[in-house]
Amino acid sequence: MKIKSFDFNLRELAGSMGDFGTLFPLAIGYIYVCGLNPAGFLVMMGLANIATGLIYRLPMPIEPMKVLAVVAIAQNWTPSMVYASGFGMGIVWILFAITGLIGWMAKVTPPSVIRGIQAALGVLLAIEAVKLLSGGWALGIVSILIVLVLRDNRYAPAAVVLMALGVAVMFTKGQLHNISPPGFSLPPITTFTFQEVWDTLVLAGFAQIPLTITNATIATAAFISKYWPDKPVTARKLSWNQGIMNTVLPFFGGMPMCHGAGGLAGQYYFGARTGGTNIIEGVIEISLGLFLAASIAGLFSVFPEAIVGAMMLMVGIELTKFVKDVRIGKDMIPLGVTLIISVSTNMAYGFLAGLASHHLILLFLRNRNINHMS
Repeated sequence: MKIKSFDFNLRELAGSMGDFGTLFPLAIGYIYVCGLNPAGFLVMMGLANIATGLIYRLPMPIEPMKVLAVVAIAQNWTPSMVYASGFGMGIVWILFAITGLIGWMAKVTPPSVIRGIQAALGVLLAIEAVKLLSGGWALGIVSILIVLVLRDNRYAPAAVVLMALGVAVMFTKGQLHNISPPGFSLPPITTFTFQEVWDTLVLAGFAQIPLTITNATIATAAFISKYWPDKPVTARKLSWNQGIMNTVLPFFGGMPMCHGAGGLAGQYYFGARTGGTNIIEGVIEISLGLFLAASIAGLFSVFPEAIVGAMMLMVGIELTKFVKDVRIGKDMIPLGVTLIISVSTNMAYGFLAGLASHHLILLFLRNRNINHMS
């Protein structure tokens, strides 16, 4: 049976909302703290989603680069610094694609380390989810039950119901009264200096690279090969995609963007199966950016955290399930090392530690076999 490339239905709409849990907090910080233009932020993300959906013909999340976003928000970067950081990362990913370095890294990274990264991401999402749920356990439990009951419902998908519930809660609390009326806004033409490109690479860009290699590129490619084996996407192609969009979109107000296994797991968990998910999300984001730019940060900031936490928790649990794909035995060691180091420090260190443990085990086994033969 031929699998559809595009579907436009409630399940795909629900899937397009599956990674909102990780997008909301960083979007608020970028707009409120760093002063990014909401129209540019949303319209560029929407265009990237539509283009990616048309190119890959399957769900492919567009997310903020998390290390860059956290550092930019924590250090109150100016908008031009944020745009410069995106451009710098775009150059990095184009170089990785041209040289084939990203493909080589994908080949030397064993499945056990990839699964360890995915499991670590699931644990980290679950930890953040519990923090969000702690502000409203009753609403959070109701939201989790909605996910469990309606996740596979064609007519009332869980993510759509949860978004509607969130709006209803905001309305009940009177939080929609301060929303500005719709008004038309175009993305700005933005500029930055090459000095800012270098400065932001030093401040956070170089630290972002290992995370993007593991989560946004290698792990995302592995996730696609598992759920869409007839539509494989190489790590090199993902590197090209991340490079091109980040060298173009910052000139029109776009943030540093990447893909991500967590976002893809969220989209898939809530119903995304085709490129229609990206197109639907892109249309929503462009519409919000063009007509509700003045209100969007306010809407994001008052959306019930417990609902976002419930979505993140269920996606986190889903990501940890990939551990069962790893064979019991020597492969469990690199998986465990990757998971523990990633959660206790960061995923870059976890990736390197897991990779080192895998190859050290292979070296030990090879030497032991040689000694036995001699």
